[in-house]
Amino acid sequence: MNSTLLHASAISAQLQLPTNQIQTAIDLLNDGNTIPFIARYRKEATAGLDEIQLRQIEDALNQIQSLESRRSTILKSIESQDLLTAALKKAILGCSDLQTLNAIYQPFKPKRRTRATIARERGLQPLADLLLAQQRIGRTKAAILQPYVDPEKSLPDTTAVLAGALDIVAEHWADQVDRRQWLIEKAMAFGHIKSRIKRGKKKAEGAEKFEQYFDRSERVTRLPGHRLLAMQRGAAAGFLDVSLIFEDDRELSSLKRHWVTNRDFEFFADLSDCAEDCFERLLLPAISSQVLQQLKEQADESAIEVFGKNLEKLLLAAPAGPKVTLGMDPGFRTGCKVAVVDATGKFLANTTIFPTAPRNDTEGAGKTISQLIAKFGVQLIAVGNGTASRETESFVADLIKKNGLDVTLVVVSEAGASIYSASDIAVKEFPDLDITVRGAISIARRLQDPLAELVKSDPKTIGVGQYQHDVNQVRLKKCLDRVVESCVNRVGVDLNSASAPLLSYVAGIGQKLAENIVQHRDTHGQFSERKELTTVSKLGKKAFEQAAGFLRIRDGVQPLDNSAVHPEGYAMVKRMARHLKTDLKTLVGNASLSNQLRPQDFVDDRFGEPTVIDIIKELGKPGRDPRAEFKSVKFDTQVNSVSDLRTGLVLEGVITNVTHFGAFIDIGVHQDALIHVSQLADQFVEDPNDIVSVGDVVKVKILEVDPAGKRISVSRKF
Repeated sequence: MNSTLLHASAISAQLQLPTNQIQTAIDLLNDGNTIPFIARYRKEATAGLDEIQLRQIEDALNQIQSLESRRSTILKSIESQDLLTAALKKAILGCSDLQTLNAIYQPFKPKRRTRATIARERGLQPLADLLLAQQRIGRTKAAILQPYVDPEKSLPDTTAVLAGALDIVAEHWADQVDRRQWLIEKAMAFGHIKSRIKRGKKKAEGAEKFEQYFDRSERVTRLPGHRLLAMQRGAAAGFLDVSLIFEDDRELSSLKRHWVTNRDFEFFADLSDCAEDCFERLLLPAISSQVLQQLKEQADESAIEVFGKNLEKLLLAAPAGPKVTLGMDPGFRTGCKVAVVDATGKFLANTTIFPTAPRNDTEGAGKTISQLIAKFGVQLIAVGNGTASRETESFVADLIKKNGLDVTLVVVSEAGASIYSASDIAVKEFPDLDITVRGAISIARRLQDPLAELVKSDPKTIGVGQYQHDVNQVRLKKCLDRVVESCVNRVGVDLNSASAPLLSYVAGIGQKLAENIVQHRDTHGQFSERKELTTVSKLGKKAFEQAAGFLRIRDGVQPLDNSAVHPEGYAMVKRMARHLKTDLKTLVGNASLSNQLRPQDFVDDRFGEPTVIDIIKELGKPGRDPRAEFKSVKFDTQVNSVSDLRTGLVLEGVITNVTHFGAFIDIGVHQDALIHVSQLADQFVEDPNDIVSVGDVVKVKILEVDPAGKRISVSRKF
């Protein structure tokens, strides 16, 4: 059986999917195909595996390959020590998870110099073996120990000899795989995680953030991931000690019974003390570290999953569309930076106004904004939601109302905008503009098309997750990159207007090819057909195959180039047109015509019914944007700060973040409020994501306001 089939069989058992489906998916992945491409254009080959299933297969395959690599390394290491027995090799080859594999390797892992290592160097291994055997010898302890006394080896007396030998015994017991695993299972089932404030840190600056964890103990089985991450953040900041606690001596008693078995042995009492030393000095710290690591990994995965869901919702937020937009990055002392972009996001003009304190130049600011609206035909005004946002929004709203302007005002999240503005991407795009002007441009573009603009920022900075700096950064990046890739390919990308960062997420392209495409476009002008992509430097047949279906050319030579129909399906569409006795241009976008087509009439050796159905659907609404219709939140004009809030007040807001314990909502007071999971709905809510999503516009009632603690509690139950 070849390795691919072996892997497919193992993954089949894990995911409960047919082996042949998985083997085909693995073959396609190994052949350089991307997951968006396989999910969309190779449905017949995989029997309809979707993107989520393909990701699961890819992850499972990576885990198997990592395990195999680790197994190979361990076998070589043990073999080089001449310690690889047939039984040990069998155990290593039969191991199916990394944790157990590393546990098997623990006794053979090169160690730093320990007390046991030093004792072995002094020749005490034979004595340790005698102690481990626990066979009554029939001599006094002194007589047994005396032959090992050697002052030159720092063994001046029998006390030192026994202590050294017991160090070897303790390390031997601590390395036993079955006992370690047993203790880990006990810890996971019955242990507690304890957090304590470090001595002298209670009054330290910043410690108040972790006040609820100054003296807290929670059972491992009931500890939510977000609380563990908060504890560990406090530990990383130097305020807390976090450890695993066993509440009773049952585990130690059980270990003693397992390890120390012969009461008639001369060293029975010494071995009992050694068992306690092993438990307290070696096992508990190691097990605590391992359990905390396991819990951290679980908490990471949970937090990363939430982050991914939130990012997906944000990226797929409804675009306001290709309209001339004025972006405003509010500020008090330094003024409000203003930038105008055209319907395609091209920068047109910028200025600075001072409508708020300390200048309060509402008249001059109003005149400037009115002139910009008239000059460029502004249709949308996007105001960033940072400092001075509500004051600026109020000024613009009054201006629109007073002058009867036909302009839509929207408050836009500026999370991550400042980081983008200082990035290499922003500098390259606008080298001659101030960083604050770049921020205003980004705010305007975020309103036009959130996806196209947000892909330029590091997803971690967009503000739709918690503890993003505390979780595994490699896994987080992998998850978020996947989310962005999925969203970009789901929506599709305009080949003639997309930025290099946006193009880089298209299946098969990547950063270098994206830059080559933009450079080619700048040099040779816009693309008129998809097939012109093959003239781009270093963009070969494989990259074209993967990317073409996700790229759009509006008003091009080939009408299908503005659809999700892949070029390999163009010949079939021509057959469909002939079947309907019409031409291609008439068929594309004509739902009444495409609905007359029967999929089974066009199935052939290359395309099965699923692909044909997709093509027919696409012909009815080519290039359709899957995102929802744009809707903006309407903040209460009488509520601008926390001091304006009162219990019972009902306000409209927009969901900014969803966590396992609830959701955060922007109600227009510069500080997000929390809708606890218990306040999301009248019925029990297990997962807040089932009730709300990032970007949702909802109404809430104020429950409690704590200005000092910077906490606002609200409810959807009213």
